[in-house]
Amino acid sequence: MPESDRAIEGAEAFRVVRASEGMFDDDVIYVSAQKSRVRAEGGRITVTPWGEKEVLASFPMEKVRTINVFGSVSVSSSVLTKCQENGMAVNYFTYYGRYEGSFVPVHNTIAGVRRHQYGCTGNRALRIARAMIGGKIRNSRTLLSRKHVPPSARLKELEQSAGGAKNMGALRSVEGEAAGIYFASLNECLIEGWTFEKRTRRPPEDHINALLSLTYSMVLNEVISALRQYNLDPFLGVMHTDRHGRPALALDLLEEFRPIFCDAFALRLVNQRVLTHDDFKEDNHLKDASFKKYLSQYDSYMKEEFRHPHFKYQVSRRRAIIMQAILLRKAITGEMKVYHPLVFMR
Repeated sequence: MPESDRAIEGAEAFRVVRASEGMFDDDVIYVSAQKSRVRAEGGRITVTPWGEKEVLASFPMEKVRTINVFGSVSVSSSVLTKCQENGMAVNYFTYYGRYEGSFVPVHNTIAGVRRHQYGCTGNRALRIARAMIGGKIRNSRTLLSRKHVPPSARLKELEQSAGGAKNMGALRSVEGEAAGIYFASLNECLIEGWTFEKRTRRPPEDHINALLSLTYSMVLNEVISALRQYNLDPFLGVMHTDRHGRPALALDLLEEFRPIFCDAFALRLVNQRVLTHDDFKEDNHLKDASFKKYLSQYDSYMKEEFRHPHFKYQVSRRRAIIMQAILLRKAITGEMKVYHPLVFMR
C-alpha cells in the first residue's frame, strides 16, 4: 500500500467505533440531585432527599466502583465504611463540576488504571495523540464549513498527515501548521465590528482572544473533572509534555473540543451580539455583570444536546466530554485498541 494511502487509512480508522467494543461502565454512578443524601442500605447504595425516606436512586453495591457527587450532596459514614471495605472511591465536585477532592480507600481500582496510564508511552501514546489531533483538524474544517468559510485544502492534507505521523515531533509540527491555517480563516467567521488577527494569550491582546482563552479554560475544567471521574491523572499526558502544575492529559483531550465546542461558543456570543465590546474592561477581561451573563450562557450551552455522530443518540456537550474520557480510559488501559475522538463531519 502506498505511504499516502496508509496515512489516509490511519486518519479514517479512528472514526470507526465498533459496537462490540462496549462504551460505558456500569460501575460509576453520579449523584447531582441537590440536598440529597447517599446511604448504604441492605447491600445497596441509595440516594434519598435530606430528611426523607423516598428513594431517588438505588444501585447494587457490589457493582459500584466509583461514586461522583456534585454540589449539596452528603455521603453518610456508612457509605464511606463500605467504600473502605469494598474499594470504592468517592469523588467530590462543585455543582458546576469543579473537582474538590476524593475519598480513596486503601484497596481500589485507581492504582490499576494509573499503572496503565503511566505505561502509556512511545507508540501507544503516539496512536492516541494522532487520533486526537486528526479529530481536532477535522473539527476545524467542519466549523469553518458551518460558518460558510471554505476550509483550506491544506487542512485536509494535514488531517491525513496526522494519522500517519511517525513521531510526536512530526505530529506537533502538523498540529502547529493546521492551527495557523485555521486561525488565519477565523476572522471571516466574525460579524462586522469584530476582527481576529492572530491568536494571542498570556495575556490575550484583544477582546476576541480574551473570550477564546476564557472558554478554553472553562472547557479544560470540564475535561479535568471528567478525567478525575474515571480515575485518570489529568497531569500525565500523551502528547503535551509534563510540567509542574500543567494538566497535560486534560490539554491533550481538550484539543478535539477546541474548534467545535470552544471556538463555536465564542463565535456564537459575538455573532449573536450576546456580548459586545462594551462588555469588556480595559484589560480585556469581562466586566462583572458581563461575566455572570457569560457563565449563564456557558452553562446553557454545555447542557444543549446534539445527536452524537457515532452513537446516534442525544447527549449534552457536558456528557459528550465525559464519554470521551471513558473512551480515553479504555484506550489507555487496552480495553479498546484505538482511541476514538469526537469528530463532526459536518
